[in-house]
Amino acid sequence: MQSGLIAGMAADGLKPVFAVYSSFLQRGYDQLIHDVAIEKLPVTICIDRAGIVGADGETHQGLFDLIFLCSIPNFVIMAPKNFEEFEAMMEFGINLSKPVAIRYPRGGDGKIKFKENKNIELGKAEIIKEGKDITIVAIGKMVEKAFEISVLLQKENINAEVINARFLKPLDEETILKSVEKTKRVVTIEDGSIKGGLRKCNSRSC
Repeated sequence: MQSGLIAGMAADGLKPVFAVYSSFLQRGYDQLIHDVAIEKLPVTICIDRAGIVGADGETHQGLFDLIFLCSIPNFVIMAPKNFEEFEAMMEFGINLSKPVAIRYPRGGDGKIKFKENKNIELGKAEIIKEGKDITIVAIGKMVEKAFEISVLLQKENINAEVINARFLKPLDEETILKSVEKTKRVVTIEDGSIKGGLRKCNSRSC
C-alpha cells in the first residue's frame, strides 16, 4: 500500500492521485487513517473494481470500501454514475485540497446516456428524475439500475423520484429528506454492504 508515499508527496505540496483496487485498499486501512486522514492531506484515491467484480474471484470483490472509508474522519467519498461524472469528480477532488476517495466499478460505461451531468458541489446530490410516489436513492453504477427500475414502475403508474447521491460522505440529507417528505417512501440501492453503506452512513454517524 502506497499511502505513506502519497502522503509524503502531499505534505511536500503536491496533489497526488493514486489508483488502487478496492480489495487492495483495505490492506492499507491504518495508513489511510494515520498518514492521510489525520493530517488532512490533499490526496485523491481512485478506487477501481469497487462493488461486485464477478470472475475476479471471492478475494477481489470490492464490497467494503464504502464501509471502512465512511468511518475514517476527514475523507470525502464520491461515486460517479458514469464516466463523464467520474471526470468531473476527479477535477473536483483534486481542487478540493483534502482527502478524497472516488470509487468506480469494473467494466465500461453503462448503456443509459443521461441527458445532463450537473456540476459537482460538495455534499450535493443530483435529482435524475422527479416523482411523487416513491424515492429511490442510489450511488455509483447503481444509479443506472435505479433509473431502469423507475421506467418499469412508470408502466405500473408508479411515479418514482430517482436521486443520484454522488456523495456517501458528506451525504446530502437535505435533498433526500425533502424527497421522502413528498413521496413518503424510500428505497436505497448500492453496490456494497448495507452495514455502513449508503443506507447507514450520514453526517451524524460518520
